[in-house]
Amino acid sequence: MTANDQGPRRRASLELLRAEASDELAVLIHERLRGGEDPWDFMEDLPSVDELVVLTLRAENIAENGGVRPNRSRNYRVLRQIALDHPALTRAVWRILGDEEPHRRWDASVRLDAS
Repeated sequence: MTANDQGPRRRASLELLRAEASDELAVLIHERLRGGEDPWDFMEDLPSVDELVVLTLRAENIAENGGVRPNRSRNYRVLRQIALDHPALTRAVWRILGDEEPHRRWDASVRLDAS
């Protein structure tokens, strides 16, 4: 990005974002397996590829906002906007926003409640 580019950075296609997330997830799984963890113990706790893409887009939004972590209502708006911008990620957004699996440590709603 040059000094003249002041607009928000546009990410690559959803397919590329999913490929990057899939690679990242594979590395995470590999590292945990090398660490001797049992996949039956941790696989359920990991985000899906689409959930990882949503969390990556959310992190980029936080970075663009000066690193300020969103409150509950802004978090909802950011995630909802991700679903509007990328309709194929809608299920993942609603899973993250929902109460289906609040035990997942990476879940933004779990961390928001804890702070």
